Amino acid sequence: MKYLLQVDFPYSGPFGSAFFDAMKELAEDIATENGLVYKLWTENEKTQEAGGIYVFDNLDDANRYLEKHTQRLTSFGFKDIKSKVFVINEALSTITKASL
Repeated sequence: MKYLLQVDFPYSGPFGSAFFDAMKELAEDIATENGLVYKLWTENEKTQEAGGIYVFDNLDDANRYLEKHTQRLTSFGFKDIKSKVFVINEALSTITKASL
């Protein structure tokens, strides 16, 4: 069973390639997280938001990472961090072309 973690928060930039430059080291660190299958980075300059969609191979690692990442974002000064954890229905997701 796999789990989806959704995190988003108000973010005023940078966006695009500057976002890549600003977050590359963080991405490399996140890539080493236990249980992480992958992360999709999200950004919306129009609504001034950023965040991510994470897939974990177990609930314990998803919850552990959520706590760690929330503390990290708070230490960076971000507020109004929203998060949700979902069970992924892998059978239906496979039909709709998910790479799990």
